Amino acid sequence: MLRSVILAASRSSQVERLVATAPYTRDVVRRFVAGATTDDALRATRELVDNGLAVTLDHLGEDTVTPEQAIATRDEYLKVLKMLGGAGLTPPAEVSVKLSALGQMFDEQLAYDNARAICTAADAAGTTVTLDMEDHTTTDSTLEVLSRLRKDFPSTGAVLQAYLRRTESDCRELSSAGSRVRLCKGAYKEPESVAYQSAREVDKSYVRCLNILMSGDGYPMLATHDPRMIAIGEDRARWFDRGPERFEFQMLYGIRPEEQTRLAGEGYTVRTYVPYGDEWYGYLMRRLAERPANLVFFGRALISKK
Repeated sequence: MLRSVILAASRSSQVERLVATAPYTRDVVRRFVAGATTDDALRATRELVDNGLAVTLDHLGEDTVTPEQAIATRDEYLKVLKMLGGAGLTPPAEVSVKLSALGQMFDEQLAYDNARAICTAADAAGTTVTLDMEDHTTTDSTLEVLSRLRKDFPSTGAVLQAYLRRTESDCRELSSAGSRVRLCKGAYKEPESVAYQSAREVDKSYVRCLNILMSGDGYPMLATHDPRMIAIGEDRARWFDRGPERFEFQMLYGIRPEEQTRLAGEGYTVRTYVPYGDEWYGYLMRRLAERPANLVFFGRALISKK
């Protein structure tokens, strides 16, 4: 119930104005978002890499409705990739890209062309790209673009969401050699016809999908903050004889940083998902929906006078 309320709030312009103008919101946002500028993104990346973590950068913004907005997003990624390469932050740092921010909703070919330009820039910088997954209406389109991109950029990463009923099948199709797949639980409100609704069902699906990926020939990227799922991931890696170089954990910027450091200290690759940019509201609300316990921190920060 709480998750549904938060997701509804993420689409409310009134709630957005209330949150954006509330005292101390900036301090709260800073915990989960690296900042508004490319320089902010590089600063956060440098700090994380220096602490033994890998990074994937996400330039926030998915409500792109014009070609000009899509091209502007593409150009920001080209800029940040050039700066990452110049700063010596690749290959530990890569980028995550939402096709909706590149024009997917109104021109799939434009989105593909923009994504291809980003993949080309990433390759030149010595790193790669992961295509973020969004709501279920975009899944087939995103996987089609992924297939096209992988013909020339085979390291392009996929994202699959365990709460979708189709994901076990997608995991089987994408578990081939060299295939980088990020498995997350999912953060969009979806109908019961396409998605599991209870946390228990989603967790069970996550484990089934994790087993498929770990038993396959690809490179699983386990995106979770759930201690149980992390422990299961470690256990499955041992069961399927996967060394730390053959999979990784991924966590969000600002969430369980001590656990990220602990896992990295034990020899695992831990990649921190670092968002930056002005369009922070929708991202932040989905993170709260994904883990409602974060709402306690957020609420305290909003009312705190310290």
